Amino acid sequence: MTGIQLTEVSKSYGRRRVLDRVTLDVGNGVLGLLGPNGAGKTTLLRVLATVAGADAGRVELLGRDARDPLERVAIRHRLGYVPQEIGFPRGFTAFEYVDYVGILKEMTDRRARHDEVRRVLEAVGLTTVARRRVWRLSGGMKRRLIIAQALLGDPRLLILDEPTDGLDPEQRLRLRDTISALAEDRCVVVSTHQTEDVAAFCPRVVVLHEGSVRFDGDPRLLAAAATGRVWRSDQRDPGARLAWRTGDGGVRQIGSPPAGATLVEPSLEDGYLLLVGDCARAVKATR
Repeated sequence: MTGIQLTEVSKSYGRRRVLDRVTLDVGNGVLGLLGPNGAGKTTLLRVLATVAGADAGRVELLGRDARDPLERVAIRHRLGYVPQEIGFPRGFTAFEYVDYVGILKEMTDRRARHDEVRRVLEAVGLTTVARRRVWRLSGGMKRRLIIAQALLGDPRLLILDEPTDGLDPEQRLRLRDTISALAEDRCVVVSTHQTEDVAAFCPRVVVLHEGSVRFDGDPRLLAAAATGRVWRSDQRDPGARLAWRTGDGGVRQIGSPPAGATLVEPSLEDGYLLLVGDCARAVKATR
């Protein structure tokens, strides 16, 4: 079953169009969503999570029409959502918080719900702190707790906004493994600023810029788009659009290399930065 079908979806806040005729067809697997701040990523995820409605276009999730109230309820029963901003009721333990979300999801069998709460807490590595008050948890633990609630009920569609934010390297690797395993038989959308996360476990990447889809495909193709435009030298070159000094003291640069430059293999981040820069200049040229 197709998880997501968006057709010419647009969304505005006041006079500002945040999503501009976005069309996507997403099945099972992990889709990585990249874009600069203000690109429309969070708004797109809110539409996918049925938190916000589209102004125009068609939104179908798990084969159901998100505009229909009854269909929307059915979607939410099979949806897991991790928002960018996290808020917790005061005084709850980690277990009580996830249990509370289970009640909101209409999981009425207390014993079965508690078994499910224990399952998702174990999945994110929080079993040992299940009885600890949420306010006493570290930032990384709180992030994992919000991921745990999204896994309740074995959802068919997972919408994750910056899920690895605040996690240490070991926790990020563990979460990548968890998401990859979940995506074998469901649709997962991950918005992130971490290009290495996309390269590590997303077979497909979408780049949003100015509310429009600028790239949709294999991350390797996005990296390959920077071939011949990434080089290393001792000093910054005038033709470099971006340059930074690496740990070994050399300068990695992207843009228009000078004659005889030492070209290096491009990364996903290189391709993404070049694409966003080209898009930004194209937008300015039309204004």
